[in-house]
Amino acid sequence: MPSNDSVLVTGAAGYIGTHACVQLIEAGYQVVALDNLSNSSIKAMHRVYELCGVSFPFYQIDLRDAGKVKACLHEHDISAVLHFAGLKSVAESVEQPLAYYQNNVVGSINLLMAMKAVGVRKIVFSSTATVYGLPDKSPVNEQAAIRPVNPYGVTKNVVEGVLRDLCASDASWRASSLRYFNPIGAHPTGLIGESPRGRPNNLMPYITQVASGQREALAIYGDDYNTPDGTGVRDYIHVQDLVGAHLKGLLFLGSTTGYSVFNLGTGSGQSVLDVVKAFEDATGISIAYKIVERRPGDVDEYYADPSLAKADLQWQASLGLEEMCRDSWAWQKANPKSFE
Repeated sequence: MPSNDSVLVTGAAGYIGTHACVQLIEAGYQVVALDNLSNSSIKAMHRVYELCGVSFPFYQIDLRDAGKVKACLHEHDISAVLHFAGLKSVAESVEQPLAYYQNNVVGSINLLMAMKAVGVRKIVFSSTATVYGLPDKSPVNEQAAIRPVNPYGVTKNVVEGVLRDLCASDASWRASSLRYFNPIGAHPTGLIGESPRGRPNNLMPYITQVASGQREALAIYGDDYNTPDGTGVRDYIHVQDLVGAHLKGLLFLGSTTGYSVFNLGTGSGQSVLDVVKAFEDATGISIAYKIVERRPGDVDEYYADPSLAKADLQWQASLGLEEMCRDSWAWQKANPKSFE
């Protein structure tokens, strides 16, 4: 158990940030939460307080406001940072690249400068497998070529580079970038979960909205891929497992030096139709779907080699597709309009 170490969580009101706050509190950490609420709700933090049975400091701060970020860090004795804040839509990043560079890159640099000013030298960064672009083969390990194909992936790679250079320049810094594959699921209580605004970008919220009657049918982009059933294969990981890796990452930074990178996935792929069937089996609800044209740039299969995380972080995913579907539906059913 940590000795009441204080952790700053940026993007704390978001999908992964809320789950991280809960697990940190359960593990004995003190939490300081920060979010600009541009793509999240303060009600999500209230749910976190309900789940934890305690409240903790929350700051509505945008990382682009360097002065407020620095003031927040000055106010608390922070030992490490979990950095989730940032914009994350691939399609939106193509349409609004400047917003992505400003939020994801400038915001991260402001955070790191504030950390440097107050002497905080440990950070776990929320990165993405999108930095690999279109991989030559799966499973994908950390030595795969880095060649992002959209501004979102580029911004994450830029921040990874900043962290790598920072650790190389000053041995007191310790940083880990965790490259996510496809997080889905929700807290098993149904109190917090993924809350997309508008049309979902990700598969599971789309499925749950079809199941709840909010959408007529799931659009499946192509059924002629070189996969067992023709639909694209991806590595889906339960958000609870994903967040558990961040806590392992904090412990790892306490016993190592320098910069490290880890892929977070289950190590196996599931097709879109696999996920649909698993959801139907877990809930008893039939999901209507239609096959539409492929999206540009989609690959046949894309899944992780998470063996480095298993070896160095002592972490591996334990929850299966059934739990991911069950918990996603519990969240959707209890919150048909999200946190409204």
